[in-house]
Amino acid sequence: MGVTVTTGGTGRTLSFDELVVSTERRLLRLGLMLTGGVHSAEDLVQTVFARAHRKWDRIKALDNPEAYLRTMVLNEFLSWRRLLKNGEVPVAETGDRPSAEDIGARQAQRDATWRLLAGLPRQQRAVLVLRYYEDLPDDEIAAVLGCAPATVRSNAARGLATLRNRLPAEEER
Repeated sequence: MGVTVTTGGTGRTLSFDELVVSTERRLLRLGLMLTGGVHSAEDLVQTVFARAHRKWDRIKALDNPEAYLRTMVLNEFLSWRRLLKNGEVPVAETGDRPSAEDIGARQAQRDATWRLLAGLPRQQRAVLVLRYYEDLPDDEIAAVLGCAPATVRSNAARGLATLRNRLPAEEER
């Protein structure tokens, strides 16, 4: 793919393949935080890359193609019907590194976190992931989701309230 793009004023040109290589890990992390599973995240990002390739002529003209890809990942996640149909429950995967810490307690905490996040509506989960994991301000989240910043704040407040209400019930188990 000999097509090149100038990214965000850096003067560096990237082909589609180079853009994929440079953004894949970040997009997979975002996908993992949204879906809760490595394989679902890979499917999500793969779908986005396939769609982005078809739209490359338009995407290459953008100032920040990576931000556009991030928006595509989020929109694809929000519209995924397959996740709603199959009844999968997101579960964090364990690492293979040995450690002195109590892996069972750490895994139990991760599982509880995934269960809590999975119980949120998709829009609220997306807002919380973008705010606390991607560290985006409300106005950027609003731009990505195509809504007003007040809607972002409302979804964040509702999502956090739901998590707070469910947390004591989860801790008692």
